[in-house]
Amino acid sequence: MIGYVTVGTNNLETSSRFYDAVFAEIGATRFWVEERFIVWATEPEKSKFCLIKPYDGEPATVGNGVMVAFEVSDPSLVDALYNKSIDLGGKDEGFPGNRGEHFYGAYVRDLDGNKLYFFTSI
Repeated sequence: MIGYVTVGTNNLETSSRFYDAVFAEIGATRFWVEERFIVWATEPEKSKFCLIKPYDGEPATVGNGVMVAFEVSDPSLVDALYNKSIDLGGKDEGFPGNRGEHFYGAYVRDLDGNKLYFFTSI
């Protein structure tokens, strides 16, 4: 149902390196690159993630209550994505573990403060 998700950045070059390394863990690569944005995908017909410098020229800010969730195939990928994000300067928002009865996941903030959730159904 979701075609793509966009989050803002104030430093496209630095933040794109963060996402290149994190998304390499799940085989996502740059799908489309423009001066103001970069889009990653695992396959052209699958949902996508976009990092963008705001078009209005104002600084990118974090949306209160906004979170992007990435579903992966197993808990080891959740751990790998979490660890890679932290190693690259991301901030811990919830160490990997069970989230209720049905999910295993971890929460991080990227270099611009955007909240990300890596999860798998269990």
